[in-house]
Amino acid sequence: MSLNGTALHLATDLPPLVRRALAAARAHGFENSCRPEQGLLISALAHGAATRIGESGTGCGVGLAWLASGAGPGVRLVSVERDPARAAVAAAVFADQPQVEVVTGDWSELYRRGPFDLLVLDGGGQGKGAEPPADPVRLLTPGGTVTVDDFTPCTTWPPQHEGRPDTARLHWLEHPALRTTELRLAADLSTLVGTLRG
Repeated sequence: MSLNGTALHLATDLPPLVRRALAAARAHGFENSCRPEQGLLISALAHGAATRIGESGTGCGVGLAWLASGAGPGVRLVSVERDPARAAVAAAVFADQPQVEVVTGDWSELYRRGPFDLLVLDGGGQGKGAEPPADPVRLLTPGGTVTVDDFTPCTTWPPQHEGRPDTARLHWLEHPALRTTELRLAADLSTLVGTLRG
């Protein structure tokens, strides 16, 4: 989830499901949807998923809508949201999308529903703050991809956050089971994308 991400979706050519989720987010005053740059990236990555996509941090479903819009036929999507009211809003957005499941709970619920071809960590599992990071070996299929978003672009090495080494970013960039890179999506936004090694 990104600060003011909901308001940044200004394009008129958005996928219909994304427009529906944005309308729900606006109606419920949820401002922190994923940004359009992130949505375009995860939609493109979803196109390469073979069977299953997972997401933490559903919010009102904007990121999930980008994923569902990019996923091919037969791909199942599961997204976990810890706030019951937001989970209910998102579930209503996807009520006519049988391939999409919205789960109310902590991000660790993804362990029971994986492994995933694509995993989008947006609301837990990133290792930011005091929470432990998700285990990509348990959550990804061989060759599977994980994205961790809402970073500011790295300008130093090691990367810094609030004057200290950015341990969350370093965890993913240096994870021995992953090949990870940082993609700059905007002047103030970057995302980590990692692939599980063979």
